[in-house]
Parts: sequence; structure tokens; C-alpha cells
Amino acid sequence: MAESRRVQCSKISLAFGDRDLLRDITLFLATGSRCALAGANGSGKTTLMKIIAGLAKPDSGDVSFTKGCRVSYLPQSVSARTSGRTLREEAETAFSPIRALLVSMDEIGEKLKTAAGANASALAVEYHTLQETVEASGYYRREAVIARVLTGLGFSPDDFEKQAAEFSGGWQMRIALAAVLLENPDIMLLDEPTNYLDIEARTWLESYLSGFRGAYLLVSHDRYFLDVSVNEVYELFQGSLKRYAGNYSDYEKTREAEIKSLVKRYAEQQEEIARSEELIRRFRYKASKAAMVQERIKKLEKIEQNRIVIPESLKKITIRFPPPPHAGRTAFTLEGIGKSYGSRSVLEKVDLVLDSGERLVVAGRNGAGKSTLLRIIAGFDSAHAGTVKYGAGIVPAYFSQDNAELDFAGSETTTALEFVEARSPVSPRDMLGAFLFRGDDVYKSISVLSGGEKSRLALLGLLLKPANLLVLDEPTNHLDLNSKDLLLDALLAFTGTIVFVSHDRAFMEALSTKTLELSGVEGSGASAVRLFYGGYAYYLERAASERANESAAAEKNAGADKTANGVTTAADKSPVSAAAVRRGSKEKQTLLRRLRNQEQELLAALSALEAEHKRLGEELARPEVYRDGTKARPVKTALDKTLADIETKTAEWEQIAAALAEAEAAL
Repeated sequence: MAESRRVQCSKISLAFGDRDLLRDITLFLATGSRCALAGANGSGKTTLMKIIAGLAKPDSGDVSFTKGCRVSYLPQSVSARTSGRTLREEAETAFSPIRALLVSMDEIGEKLKTAAGANASALAVEYHTLQETVEASGYYRREAVIARVLTGLGFSPDDFEKQAAEFSGGWQMRIALAAVLLENPDIMLLDEPTNYLDIEARTWLESYLSGFRGAYLLVSHDRYFLDVSVNEVYELFQGSLKRYAGNYSDYEKTREAEIKSLVKRYAEQQEEIARSEELIRRFRYKASKAAMVQERIKKLEKIEQNRIVIPESLKKITIRFPPPPHAGRTAFTLEGIGKSYGSRSVLEKVDLVLDSGERLVVAGRNGAGKSTLLRIIAGFDSAHAGTVKYGAGIVPAYFSQDNAELDFAGSETTTALEFVEARSPVSPRDMLGAFLFRGDDVYKSISVLSGGEKSRLALLGLLLKPANLLVLDEPTNHLDLNSKDLLLDALLAFTGTIVFVSHDRAFMEALSTKTLELSGVEGSGASAVRLFYGGYAYYLERAASERANESAAAEKNAGADKTANGVTTAADKSPVSAAAVRRGSKEKQTLLRRLRNQEQELLAALSALEAEHKRLGEELARPEVYRDGTKARPVKTALDKTLADIETKTAEWEQIAAALAEAEAAL
């Protein structure tokens, strides 16, 4: 791939009516660029990408490319395929431009047979350039490249010969993404490529992009994905584009300081406007003050030309949901849960006890049964083996995109604002704004909302219910980063129990307190289910440690086998094996430190709880309290809860202590 391939946007402007969507935009992408495009919903990100891709025209400005530069664009949504091709054949179409180059090479080859002198030299250079392009495209390895990309995005080899049209909407997006990657262009424009990708596919895409030799500009609402994939961020704000060096977290830190300054200047300007308007109103008709009034009017006109506007997306919103009803110590118990679809077994013999107040993330590969388990826990699927027992006072509430339509039965003519007002008359507009319903969007009737809008409104409606067990299947889909942060803050403040599935790593790490791993049904006839007493980050650390231990053990066994056979080679003593052992040892030390820290935290929490339990016991023993039922009841309730918390923390400490002993023995 030529080093000089690049695209340059110069003075791009586009207006819709009296609104300047894009104003004098300048953007440069060259080989090696790793860029994110940020901005609020409706700021023009998709429009700018379409202009770069040649699918939309600006009102003014130019987009220029170096000769031979190839650009591929992934839109936010695609239509189902009707070509009649299989998945493999559909993937093959990505190489159609390369086949055209092969035809050109054949034509040049024929000309070279009779060419001479300078003409032959020019043809030879052209032929060599085309040959390099073809070889760099992976065309001669296309079967292996197609298999690698499709399996990386979650397709199984059995899917390759299925009709492409048979796949659902989310998988159609994966097909479209595969096509863009297989085209191996010089510039990739990816508009929300992580939508509909599970954790495994996102991780694979991160790895793919790290090795991509061209340039890319991407939009995503996955903060972790952005952090590991980009080293510069362009933000669209009020029609203008500004570049920030660093990854997405670096951009957010810089932008936060800028926004604070902007809000401060906005407040100062609003105060100045209010003072001037008050003086004009008070002295407008006093001749002695005419000069001062005229001066203030001119000042207001000048301010109007440079008025600071704070977009809705930057206004600070805090949302609070109803407190959950009181519940007992146990949220629910699963005993022998099993589920099959025809002859295909998804879950078998799943046992789990979850305490109230925990936030459990369910992890596992696509098809491991995560969504199925959530439906069973929520009571939306009763056709299963085993039992689900809710704890005392448990009120479940369930969200998934698939059941969003059920929440609106009989409410099709209701507006989004009316829907929320009926559930929470307090700050309904702020709540709708947090879920991306702004301006006139709040007056849309439910019947005309898009699938994504219905999903967001259904999630908001669920969170306004007085429930104490939230079961959430992909709650962050269709939310931007700001809305995800607002949702996360609200869920962290929620004192009930949460069980959730997500493909957003940052969200999973921030929200979870425990992790349930589903590994699908094994040949033993039982689902491989493991409960980790830590959040998603802890789970990933444990999984990485286990893989390192298995790798080190395999290398050790391989070395033992070679020695037993009387064969020892230089490869047996290679630095690669030693490095793997050192990595394993380092990860064990990291795990040990993590467990020791967790043990100290639990012991500190237990100490505080025991002190509180003692204080409440002394309070209850006071005659003026135990003789008065109205005073004694809340103290007794708090005393019981503290005792239950002590038992819970003690059980957690026992688990951590056992894991710590195991880790210390391993060293």
C-alpha cells in the first residue's frame, strides 16, 4: 500500500435551511491515521462521512484524493441482501475491484509484447504498480482471508454456505463490515462498527484495526473500543471541527476543561444580558438616561453576534429513578435450570444463588445462552427445566430490545412525553433528554418512533417502575456515550439487584460486582457455569491468568515429553518459553495482590459492619427505645439488615480467602 495515499477535506460547508450543519470543515486523513469522529447526535458526523465517501455533496468546499486512493464506507444500517448469494459468495464480492485490476494487468501484458523504448518502460511501471496493489489486497490468499474475517466477526464455518439473505439484521451489519474489511481499502470510514458486535467480535476488530496499514475514521459509542483503537479525535461542535491528540479518554479530559470554561463564559454572558435588559427596561423612557440606554442596546447587539449557546447535549442532567421496594437478603435462587430449542441444548443444570444488592454481569461467547438465562430469571420464559425462586419482596423488571414493543401495547398514539409523564411527573423532559429525546422529539407518537427510539423509551419506562430486580439485556444499545454515562450513574445509585448482559466493556467493568461465566453445554451434560466474586475486570484478569497457567503447563509437559523420549533440542530452551513462564509468574503476582487487596477491603467492611451492629444493639437496649414500638422498629430493621450484611460479607471473605490460599500455593 503506497505511503502517499490520503484524503483532504478543505472548507467543507453544508446547511439545512437556516442551520449550518457543517461550517468550513478541514480534515486530513493519510496512511496510518487512527481517528475517531465525535460529537452529539445530530451534529453531522454521518453527513461528513458520506461527503468524504462521495455519497453526499457539500454546499461548498472540496474533497481531494491522491491518485488510486480507495475509500470504503460502512453506514449505520444496511438493507437485507437479496442477491441470492451465499455468505462466502457475498464476501467474495469485496474482491471485485481487484478482478478489474487483473483484467487491466492482462491488457498491459499484451501491450508489453509489442511495446518498446519509453512506452515499454511506462507500461512496465504501471504493470508493477497494479501487481503490488493486487498482492497487498490479499487476493491470492482470499479464501483464508475471508475465513479469518468472517470467523473473527462471529460467523461459524457452517454459516459460509448459507444464503446471505437468511441472516437477521444484526448479522447483516456484520456482513457489511466484513465486506469493508475484505476490500482492504486505503481509507476506511466506519460509522458505528461496534453496533451488534459481541465482546469477542469487538475484541477481534480491535486486533484487526491495530494491524491495518491504511487509515480509518470511525464513530463509536464504545469508550473502551475508542481508547484502544484511535490516537486522535475530531469533534464536530456547532458546525465546526476541532482536532484533539491522544485517545478518547485524553480527548474527554481536555474537552471537560473546555466545557467548564464554556459554561462559565455562558453564565457570565447571561448575567450581562440580564443586567443590560433590566437597565434598558427601567430607563428606556427617561430622557436623561437616553445615552446610557443606547449604549446598552449597542452592547446587546454586539453580544447577540457572539452569543454563546450551550447545546442540549452539554447541559448537566442528573436522573434519579424511584427507590426500589424493600427486599430480603436473597434476590433469587436458580436450581437445575435447563433449556433446549428442539434437539439443541442451551442450558443444563445451572445453579445460582444471588444476594440482594449485587450487580451481576453474565459473560460468555455468542450462543452460550446469556439472553436465554436472563429471560428465565425475569420470568419471561417458563418453558424450562428446574426452578427459579425469588427472595422475599422481590419485584422483577425485564428489558430487552426484542420485547420493547410489548411495553407499548395500546399506547401507539401516546407521545413520548405523555408516556413518561404518566410514570414520573418529575422532570420528564430531563429524563427524555438523557435518553436522546430532545426538542420536538418528545411530541412524537410511539407509532412513528424508530426501533432504536422505541428501545430507549422502553428502557426509560422500565427504570421508572418500582422494581428491585432489574434484568437488562443490552441496555446500552442505541445510547450515545453521554447517555450511557447518565444511565451508569443512575444504576450505580440503584440499591436493588441488577443482572445484565452488555457488549460494552467499559460499562460492564464499571457496573458489575460479580461475574457469571457461561461456556455453553459440554459433553458432560452440564453447562460450564462459573461464578466469580468480582466484577468484569477481575473476571478478565482471572481468565488471563488461567490461560497463562495452562500455556506454561503445556510447555512444561511438552518439555517433559521430549526429555522422556531422549530428545532435547535448542528450541526446548528458547527465550519464548522462558518469557511465557515469566508472564505467568507476573500474572500470578498480580492476582495475588488483587486478592489480598480484596481481602483487606472485605475485612475493613466487616469491621465497620460489626461496629454498626454493636451500636444498633446498644441503641435498641435503651429503655426509651425498646419500650416505644415506633422507635424500636426502625432500629430492629437496621439491626437485622446489618446482621444479614455481615453474613454476606463473611461468605464473600471465605471465598476470597480460599482463592487467596490457592493462589499462594500456586506460587
